[in-house]
Amino acid sequence: VELGPKMELSSGMHAVCVTYEAGAIQFEEFPKTKEPAWILGVPYNTISDRQELQNDISSRLWFTYRKNFTPIGGTGPMSDQGWGCMLRCGQMMLGQALVCRHVGRDWRWNSAVYDNDYTKILQLFLDKKDSCYSIHQIAQMGVSEGKSVGQWFGPNTVAQVLKKLALFEDWSSLAIHVAMDNTVIIDDIKKLCRSARQPQVTNPFVCNGVSSDQTSARSRSPLPWQPLMLIIPLRLGLSELNPVYVDCLKACFTLRQSLGMIGGKPNHAHYFIGYVSNSLVYLDPHTTQVSVELEGNVPIPDSTFHCSHPSRMNIQDLDPSIALGFFCLDEADFTDLCDSLRRLIIGKKTHNAMFELVQSRPAHWPPFVLPTRPDGTKTDFTPLDYELEADRQYDSDEEFEIL
Repeated sequence: VELGPKMELSSGMHAVCVTYEAGAIQFEEFPKTKEPAWILGVPYNTISDRQELQNDISSRLWFTYRKNFTPIGGTGPMSDQGWGCMLRCGQMMLGQALVCRHVGRDWRWNSAVYDNDYTKILQLFLDKKDSCYSIHQIAQMGVSEGKSVGQWFGPNTVAQVLKKLALFEDWSSLAIHVAMDNTVIIDDIKKLCRSARQPQVTNPFVCNGVSSDQTSARSRSPLPWQPLMLIIPLRLGLSELNPVYVDCLKACFTLRQSLGMIGGKPNHAHYFIGYVSNSLVYLDPHTTQVSVELEGNVPIPDSTFHCSHPSRMNIQDLDPSIALGFFCLDEADFTDLCDSLRRLIIGKKTHNAMFELVQSRPAHWPPFVLPTRPDGTKTDFTPLDYELEADRQYDSDEEFEIL
């Protein structure tokens, strides 16, 4: 189904059916079980907390396929239908990090109430070339990762692209760390987050879409700890998810720092925000909506950026290529995350840990290098040349170490 920017989605918990690129999908009610439903670190009783559960899910940012936006690169695609699902999932995970950063995990969307920080977050993702995290910027930055515009991304590729784009966005001062080789190195992350990042305020735009005069005084001063978005790309099996990782994977959604997970089925990405029993709860980007166009200083019609009806799938149907996400506002938050990971995910009692958590970088690894903005004096992006291939390339298993 194609949704216009002013079309409201139903807010009830009843089943509803919509049509999208793969056909029809049935959204079902949450089962009434004794086990809680976990949504990004928060447990809900599926019997007594159903409205609170619904409000939490509908407050997450939902980025889907869009059409009729300005051509990418000036002459490229005007829609990302059929190839942009993983890019949209990356936007959703990053959007959740920015929500935690600026308005807090407990924030709830209310279409009748104007929220300035929430509006600025949405501006960063609008489908236009001068929004920092737009489909235009993600697709074009993907060229530096070997992906032509119009190619499908895998979890690791979108993580690397978001890491680069975050260097241009000073309002949030977000440090994105992508843990490679199944290893989270504590010293590297502390070095990254403790590095002073002096925002550029000489140009009228700190980041495309968010002007310098909108930036808070707090954001204009170097932070003692840059808020952290930690992304851990993993491959948990060969062609299907190895069942030994199921409990660890579910445990990740119970951590209060959880940003969920991006993954899905082969070449069919979803943003997973929690689980109930053995079913993963996810937001699906495979609905094509009309791009939101703004004229003048008007509120963003935001109803199509929120989904009232999440989908569910059996955890065993998950493709083994995933990327976990976590957000730490400060150093104490990161320390707590490390303690929780040791206890629940990679503790001594867990023989099938999905990744390692180590204090320092292995001696045989090259030294850690802090990422820097390519040009410290400019805040705009350089358009990248690309070629649109008829036959898309897909992320290969070589990007991951098979566990």
